[in-house]
Amino acid sequence: MEIRAVAYDHPDAIKLSELVQAEYVSRFGYDDTTALRASYFDPPEGLYLVAYDEGGPVASGGWRSQEAEDDGYTCGDAELKRMYVVPEARGRGLARRMLAALEDSAREAGRVRMVLETGTPLTEALALYRSSGYVPTTGFGVYRGHPDSQFFEKPL
Repeated sequence: MEIRAVAYDHPDAIKLSELVQAEYVSRFGYDDTTALRASYFDPPEGLYLVAYDEGGPVASGGWRSQEAEDDGYTCGDAELKRMYVVPEARGRGLARRMLAALEDSAREAGRVRMVLETGTPLTEALALYRSSGYVPTTGFGVYRGHPDSQFFEKPL
């Protein structure tokens, strides 16, 4: 597997983003309404990664810088977004490798804490984040207070 930095509007990133949105609809009944722009993931203020296996895109994820504001973020936050592994590539450790690469890049960019929001029905994601050292934190962003949302943090 090869992990490459790509623009959030790269065709492979768009393809995987559409797949993750479809999964959200199947599991939650709605997609992620978080407004995202490609520029949010431009280094050094963010990064978007796509993992390739046998030439095709199989996993993605990114982070974007956040600072203290009314949405509940703190200075130095990196917010994890759009972590996804295609179903046929699951169970091979790709999400864990992607998560580690994103944490490393955020740390190198001077971010001090990784934060994320995920949904209660995403039990695989919850297990990954907990086993990777993430702990519950107060809500932030557009899903703060949403009953299906769980929020996590990890010092970088």
